[in-house]
Formats: sequence, structure tokens, C-alpha cells
Amino acid sequence: MGNTFKTAFLLTALTLLLLFIGRALGGQNGMIFALVIAAVMNFTAYFFSDKIALATYRAQPVTREELPRVYQVVERLTQRIGLPLPKIYVIPIDSPNAFATGRNPQHASVAVTQGILNLLNDEELEGVLAHELGHVNNRDILISSIAATIAGAVTMLANMGKWAMIFGGMERDDRDRGGGFAALFMLILAPIAAMLIQLAVSRSREYQADASGAHYTGNPYALASALQKLDAYSHRLPMAASPSTAHLFIVQPLLGMNFGNLFSTHPPIAKRIERLTGRPAEFEP
Repeated sequence: MGNTFKTAFLLTALTLLLLFIGRALGGQNGMIFALVIAAVMNFTAYFFSDKIALATYRAQPVTREELPRVYQVVERLTQRIGLPLPKIYVIPIDSPNAFATGRNPQHASVAVTQGILNLLNDEELEGVLAHELGHVNNRDILISSIAATIAGAVTMLANMGKWAMIFGGMERDDRDRGGGFAALFMLILAPIAAMLIQLAVSRSREYQADASGAHYTGNPYALASALQKLDAYSHRLPMAASPSTAHLFIVQPLLGMNFGNLFSTHPPIAKRIERLTGRPAEFEP
């Protein structure tokens, strides 16, 4: 029920935001246009947010013959949990990471980077895949995917506002009206994107998925070891991830100084390891 409410809240917030912008820019006709755009965005966010997330990172579907190592683990885990087999994707980058997406367990996808396949041993990889299936079984994936799509749309509006501010500034008479309104977009809309994610995707979901993954495998130390490796190597091989989708991954991609704290949707790795193993992690977060 909680995630259902959050999904409705996000879609309603997007609609109201677009209606407000349409009214401000175009009066009643602007509101009508914005309502049409909101309907399209809501439909897209619900049914295609997973495909958008996968396409953002050029994830490629793989068959059982191409990646038997992952399929064998996922098949074993899904049978144990009682979940349908998700679609498996590989992201062709060296930075190690993984995420799950989809609107429900029947339409779920799990994506792993080439880097994580190269880095982890079989037990650690099983821990990561069990974590991602934890997100699927806990019904986290819809709200996460919708939050990514909406945050991306709001960030795009903020960028449009930036250009409007630049061009609005050329006309002195329009500075207060056009440029000032665009400046307001920049001040408000980008933080709204972050707030939507923070409201919808709490850090507790990562702890829950860690606990679920450890329960499914019966081996919390394997997931703890994987998290330790992922944290170290993701710093050495940073991933070019957008702030609006960073919350999808098992460890937060590095986003740079401007966005790192604003979009920090993951608990510290050291605390996650401590919860898994019951003792402090052996490294600084």
C-alpha cells in the first residue's frame, strides 16, 4: 500500500506541476496543453519507465546461452523466492554496478554491468542478484522507475528554464517576466526533482533489499564482500550516471560535487555491511 500511495503521489505531483507551469506560461490554453503533456508523461512513466532506464545506459538483453553464469543464479533464486524469471540485461561499461526495474514482478528486468561480472566471484554475484530480486519481491521497482522518469522530466524543465533565462535576459523588458520566471525555475525545479526522489525512494529500501538478499542466499557475508568491492572499484572506475537514475543502482554512482549530496539516496556502504554482518566494516566509508 505504501508504494501504491507513493506512485499516485508522484504522478499527481507531476500533473499539478505541469498544470502550474502551463497556467503561468500560457493561461487557460497553456493549462490545457499542460494537461495533455501530463497525461502522456503519466502513461509513459507507468508503462515505459523501465525501458527508459535500460535505454539510458544502453543495456543489452542477453540469452541464457550468452550469460549462463547469471541465468543459473537468477533461476535458482527465483524458484526459491517464488518469482517469475526477470529479463536479464548487460550494460557495456567497466564500472561495477547493477539495478532492477519494471512495474511489477511479472514485468521485471535485472541489469548488470560488464564490470561487475569481471569483478565479483560467484558467491558475491549471487549476493548482488539476490539483493536486486529483493527489490523486485519488495515491490520497490515501480516506484523507483517512475521516480527516475519524473525526476528526469523535471530536470529537463529546469534546463529549459536555464535557456529561457539566457535568451530572456537579452530583452531588457522581458527580464523581470521571462528571465525572472526562468530563474525561478532553476531555483525551484531542480531541487524538486531531488525531493521527489528523496520522498519516494527512502534509504530504508536498500537496507531492506540487503536483508532480503542475505535471507534468500543464507550468506550475508557474500553480499557484504560484494558491497565492499563495489564501493572500492566504483571510485576507481566512476560511472557516468544521471542524478535522476542514480537511486536505481546497488551502490550509488559518483555524480560529482554538484549533485552527490543532493541526490544521495543510498546509506553509507559501511553501515550496510555492519547491518549484514553484525560488526563494523573494516574500511572507512
